[in-house]
Amino acid sequence: MSPATPAPESGGAALELLVHGVGGATPQDMLDDPRTVRITGDRTAAMYRRAEDVDAEAHPERYASRPVPEAYCWSNLTSGDGARALWLLLLPFMVVNLAHWMRPPSRGRRGLVRLYGVVVRLVALTLTVLLTAAACEVALDLTAWQCAGTATCADAYSWLGFLSADRGGWWSLPGRRLALAALVPTALVGLLWYLSNRTWSAYEAQRPPTGYDAPVETPRTGPEPPTGTRPTDTVTRPTDTVTRPTDTVTRPTDTAPPAAAPTGPATAVPQELGADPVEQRPALGRPGFWYGRRLVARLRAAHTAAGLLTVSAALVTATARHDATTPGGAGAVIGPVLQAAVVALAVLVVWVVCRRGRSERRLDLRVERLLVSWLPGASLALLALTALYAGWSRPGWTSAGTLPGDAFFGALTLVQGGLVIALGVVALLLQRPGRNPRTALRGLGGPAVAMLACALGGVMSGGVAQRVADWLDGPGAGDGGHRIGPPVLLSWQASTIPVLLLLLLVPAALLAARTVLAARRQRATVEADYGTADDRDPVRTGQIASGRARAALTDSAPVLVGVVSGATLLLGAASVAGAWASGNVPGRAFDGAHPAVAAVASATQALGSWMIGFGFLLFVTWGRRAYRDASARRTIGILWDVGTFWPRAAHPFAPPCYAERAVPDLTWRMSSWTRSTGGRLVISGHSQGSVLAAAAVWQLSPATRGRVALLTYGSPLERLYGRWFPAYFGPDALRALHRTIHCWNNLYRATDPIGGPVRVPAEDGRPAVDAAVLLDPVAYGRTRRHPLPEPILGHSDYQADPAFALRRTALLDQLLPAMPRQRDPHETADHESADQGSSGRSSG
Repeated sequence: MSPATPAPESGGAALELLVHGVGGATPQDMLDDPRTVRITGDRTAAMYRRAEDVDAEAHPERYASRPVPEAYCWSNLTSGDGARALWLLLLPFMVVNLAHWMRPPSRGRRGLVRLYGVVVRLVALTLTVLLTAAACEVALDLTAWQCAGTATCADAYSWLGFLSADRGGWWSLPGRRLALAALVPTALVGLLWYLSNRTWSAYEAQRPPTGYDAPVETPRTGPEPPTGTRPTDTVTRPTDTVTRPTDTVTRPTDTAPPAAAPTGPATAVPQELGADPVEQRPALGRPGFWYGRRLVARLRAAHTAAGLLTVSAALVTATARHDATTPGGAGAVIGPVLQAAVVALAVLVVWVVCRRGRSERRLDLRVERLLVSWLPGASLALLALTALYAGWSRPGWTSAGTLPGDAFFGALTLVQGGLVIALGVVALLLQRPGRNPRTALRGLGGPAVAMLACALGGVMSGGVAQRVADWLDGPGAGDGGHRIGPPVLLSWQASTIPVLLLLLLVPAALLAARTVLAARRQRATVEADYGTADDRDPVRTGQIASGRARAALTDSAPVLVGVVSGATLLLGAASVAGAWASGNVPGRAFDGAHPAVAAVASATQALGSWMIGFGFLLFVTWGRRAYRDASARRTIGILWDVGTFWPRAAHPFAPPCYAERAVPDLTWRMSSWTRSTGGRLVISGHSQGSVLAAAAVWQLSPATRGRVALLTYGSPLERLYGRWFPAYFGPDALRALHRTIHCWNNLYRATDPIGGPVRVPAEDGRPAVDAAVLLDPVAYGRTRRHPLPEPILGHSDYQADPAFALRRTALLDQLLPAMPRQRDPHETADHESADQGSSGRSSG
């Protein structure tokens, strides 16, 4: 896939900035040359050129007939070293973070927008508590309380011998066993804190361009509205003299000419009398959108404290329950005091989570050091006091039954369900008349995905508890009448998995039937597109038609997500009701029922336990393989490519947002090129790279955007992002991008399951963004030019299509000719060299 193009009609320096998509690509493949040089960047993300193009700026005469190709490789942001396998543990956190960005678009409803963010952050907080509670269940209840308190179980596992109640050692007392086991969930919380802090420093601590090419916020009067209140921001730059119409708001003083292609250098166009230099920026163009340091630090402190408080609650509840049966002791007073302290800090954590959302209208460089250090530190100190309280000698205290986990897991499940329902209500209230009919689930995508995050957290926590319980309750471990088992609710939740899968069979079968029928209908269209009425090949036609029909399945994803989320909500409520009403596992709860009902209950319990155990083992195996195998790690990286584009606005322990590194990289590179050379630039993005390219273009100043063309291909901008994230990639935002950038073309195929049209029509004299749909394959049968059968490419190899080079050349021809570089009097030679980023070879 050679990046070379035919000679553009207009001369001048030109740069083609290539951005790859999901799964990554090597610079050698992107530049179609084995000899590449890293000109700027590091081993995580960098810009590359062919070795022969390194000094392109010094010899512009060599590039009069073609642009300078440059590749931005960012795949190591999501699939680097083996430690990325640990990110699998963070999957529920990543999913709930997506729910934050799926809110419907709205204007003038600041309170509802803020409430939406608060509810999502509370759902995210419950997931941290759930994961920590699951670790407490495994370490404290199943291991230290049940197994170590049972002679046969402790004897079966020699490593538990020093904890055995029958051996009478120092650690044999129940409280000391619990205090020692509490180190496991505490270490888990510490690991999550470490990963969040480390990944922030490695990936997200990249400030957007400031100074000469950053969007500058105009002063505001009155209180600052909460984040996400409006889809656009008002920004101004005194040095930007190009006046463009506002994107969504028409003012009486707006006398600027229509947004037609400029006829000269952007910096040379005088501002007309009475023109309003204000430009309306979408949310993705806000100065602080890709730098959420303060919020991440604040949420990290709150979630770390919440995890530590969950461990403290498990310790103090079990100990205080025993002390309540022996009145008169000091423990009867200290226990309630510690419980009250846990509750007080928990209320403070909730307040911190609800208090503040993202600050995007300006770079928020402040860090609340007192809060960040004090809250987790106070929670850790309280945990230490609770461990000392539990470790006191209490003669006659024995561990019998289970820790009070059923009530906690049941209450947490109800809280999650209530929050998801509240989120759905807020999303419905945010809907506006005339909403886009293509919006996924009519604006309820956020609540549906939040429900999926809760389900994933429940499956992961329940799977771990179920597998550990089955392992500890091995041969002979449960002799004497007591079986080692998790809370009853987890067994009920596992029993719902087979029911959920059966429910999914109905829409899956309908989609399969619809795909077969669509493939049959597509046959006539395929033959008409290729003009093969007189030379038909039924097999070839069927292959192409089936490829188009399968690609269309992507548009049915909202149906499946809605069915899974709704069924999960109902089955979760049923499992809580069944567990609380019966107090027993499903297989025993229906002992007196009809034999068929009892058999079904026993079968679903056994099958659900097996399936959740198999899923857990598969999860561990996949993570282990990803740790050792780079190819498997790259497969996992594809999942993160899609899921971690958005900043961590809801959950600080989610995998890091690679766009907070990639978008500033691209913005800096486009700014430095146009500033140092005065030349033209086309940024060419494939798949997820097109999303990064659009986000980076939004961050540019109007003067720079006037010298930039955007070429997207295989792009999910509208098909995925526009439908699922309408407040940020909806029709208004995409049309605004079209109006503010110099020119934009989008290429797509009917066989592509990911990319599609962006659906931005022609307006104000500008042509429509979407080109004619590309034929795939490029040739129906054998021809003189294609003597061998051409493959169906689908989502890959767009550059192999001849239309790609033609569109790229046309974009370059539409751009302004190169203009002399405007030297900044404050710019030093070193700064100039660093900005240009291509004056010499990288040391790497």
